[in-house]
Amino acid sequence: MATTKSFKDLIVCQKARDLAVAVYKLTENFPKSELYGLTSQMRRAAISVSSNIAESYHRFHRKEKQQFLSVAFGSGSELESQIEIAKVLFSHLDYTEVEQLLEEVMKILNNFLSK
Repeated sequence: MATTKSFKDLIVCQKARDLAVAVYKLTENFPKSELYGLTSQMRRAAISVSSNIAESYHRFHRKEKQQFLSVAFGSGSELESQIEIAKVLFSHLDYTEVEQLLEEVMKILNNFLSK
């Protein structure tokens, strides 16, 4: 079994990073009028998922780890809601990659949180 030397070694962190990058690429196609609206909200939520997973890695107490993972999960739920709104407003865009990555991250986080 491989040892984890950094949060960057965690599969969930790698997927969360990929999710954030995918959200940035997707939102580049949103209208400029959304730059400070939905674009900004989705980007911040995606970054929050990744950042809180990373922060949880460096917490020593289980309750602290759980708290940061819970915040990451909440940000993922927020992003999920924002994707649904974006799909209505900008239905011509492909949300497949973002939705798949979010689903994978949320499943892993849910498993961590239910332990």
